[in-house]
Amino acid sequence: MKQPLEATRQVAVILDYLKDIAANNDRTWFWANRERYDNVMSIFQSIVAQLILRIGDFDPSVRHLQVKDCTYRFFRDVRFSQDKSPYKRHLGAYVCAKGKKSLHGGYYLHFEPGNCMFAGGCYMLTTPMLNVLRQKIVGQSAAFSAIVDHPEFKELYPVLTDDPLKVMPRGLPRDFFRPEWLKCRNYLVCSSLDDEFFQQTRWMDEIARRARLIFPFNEFLNEVVDDYI
Repeated sequence: MKQPLEATRQVAVILDYLKDIAANNDRTWFWANRERYDNVMSIFQSIVAQLILRIGDFDPSVRHLQVKDCTYRFFRDVRFSQDKSPYKRHLGAYVCAKGKKSLHGGYYLHFEPGNCMFAGGCYMLTTPMLNVLRQKIVGQSAAFSAIVDHPEFKELYPVLTDDPLKVMPRGLPRDFFRPEWLKCRNYLVCSSLDDEFFQQTRWMDEIARRARLIFPFNEFLNEVVDDYI
């Protein structure tokens, strides 16, 4: 499936709007520009629909998803936040077979001027899940290595977490040959995307390639996670 040329301009519309909402994060500006918001959301939903289809080409577990299953409210819950800005400064979509609020591993596309990214894996797993997953990594280290040490995967996703533990978790072999695999708080991989990335005519093809590399990683994690959800 070819990425239509106009999609490069569509992403620019999203990013331009997000820049403006960051600078004018109040209800008066939002409602005065409601037509822009509606246009941006229409563009974004079209992109998410295409993302679901492209990921569904190799991950059949997500084919049943609808756009609303993957997207989040733009309006912030400010009840417990010191930041009372009513609107988010980004748009994100989490393509996940068990739902965007589940711990099941999925694929995340994030639009934010200067901070766009594509990510995958599992976030905020419970302690029992982490314990079993780490034991699985020890017991199936060759299979895990085949995924995370694959040259294309490692080039895009050189680290498996953004906040590793400082010491080895209890109950695991201290001499394990890849201790960094066991010190993850989250098994989450991420690749940053410059805003200019979306000026490529076939940028969705590249996103699909990055997602395909995450697929076996998610499968490995979800064999453990899905026993708990």
